[in-house]
Amino acid sequence: MLLILPLVLLLVLKLANVWIFGTMSWWWFIGLAVLVFLWFEFFERMLGMDKRKDIAHYEKMQQERVKRQFDKKTGRR
Repeated sequence: MLLILPLVLLLVLKLANVWIFGTMSWWWFIGLAVLVFLWFEFFERMLGMDKRKDIAHYEKMQQERVKRQFDKKTGRR
């Protein structure tokens, strides 16, 4: 996500011809877009970041389920 925001911001500045961004070559934007693509398709998987998010999400769901069951059995709300 941190790579997509600068890409969108630079693209908006380029299209609005703001300051020096209006004269920048389109290759900068293409290069940044390729970098974003490579990050999300390859590097994130290689570093295991996609799995960590999934595991954290499932662990949180499991903890909430255990807490609900415990509260149900003890009569707490």
